[in-house]
Amino acid sequence: MNDRHAAFRALHRPGRPVLLPNAWDHASAAALAAQGHAAIGTTSLGVAAASGKPDAAAATRAENLDLARRLRRLPVLLTVDIEGGFSDDPAAVAGYVAELAAVGVVGVNLEDGRPDGTLEPPERTVAKIAAVKAAVPELFVNARTDAWWLGTPDPLAQALHRARAYRAAGADGIFVPGAPDDTVGLLAAEIAAPLNVLYRPGGPDLAELGRLGVARVSTGSLLFRAALGAALEVADAARSGRHGDLPTVPSYGQVQGLSGRFGTDRTG
Repeated sequence: MNDRHAAFRALHRPGRPVLLPNAWDHASAAALAAQGHAAIGTTSLGVAAASGKPDAAAATRAENLDLARRLRRLPVLLTVDIEGGFSDDPAAVAGYVAELAAVGVVGVNLEDGRPDGTLEPPERTVAKIAAVKAAVPELFVNARTDAWWLGTPDPLAQALHRARAYRAAGADGIFVPGAPDDTVGLLAAEIAAPLNVLYRPGGPDLAELGRLGVARVSTGSLLFRAALGAALEVADAARSGRHGDLPTVPSYGQVQGLSGRFGTDRTG
């Protein structure tokens, strides 16, 4: 295991969660890096929407790999949301993750939600996780279960069953988006792996989530959606002549400086 993989693992401290913001292009990732974030994830919704494609439809395999190549020069640890791995074939998923690892990616999110809105059979996700860990053992696999996200019956039992199976297959962390606040502590106690939850405006803050035993807090698609909302707000204000408080806007020079400071890399 190299220093970058070890550094990423060390960020996952139950009780002292790392905030993992999620970027969707070079500018957003570079801006987050410039703000001092040591690790950044990607958001599948942001990457898909920015490419004019649907999320969670296995449509952005090439876009995610291209983005990873663009971000390889940033001074951050990068983990990539690969939905369900863009294939039902565990060997194909492992091969794709090996391509990401070759350009410097230190982790992936691998989810069990399917495009039709159902959960993938747990044994299929287990096979994907095992194949990825066999191919790239040092890479941090954050296995996501959508038991709550998709509204399955008895989501707590389903989430715990899947989390234990994914952990046994080699998953390094477990991501349970949509889990109610009153279940987070139980999940952290029952799952023998770092627990990842989504940041929710108005919900528990990092300190409270830490007290519940959480190790990682992701922003998911929130930053991308907030950026779209801010753009619409400014456009509406310009069209209507409305004055008042507007979002803080980086200067042209600041944005230009992100590219000059970090550049891009399309090789590899």
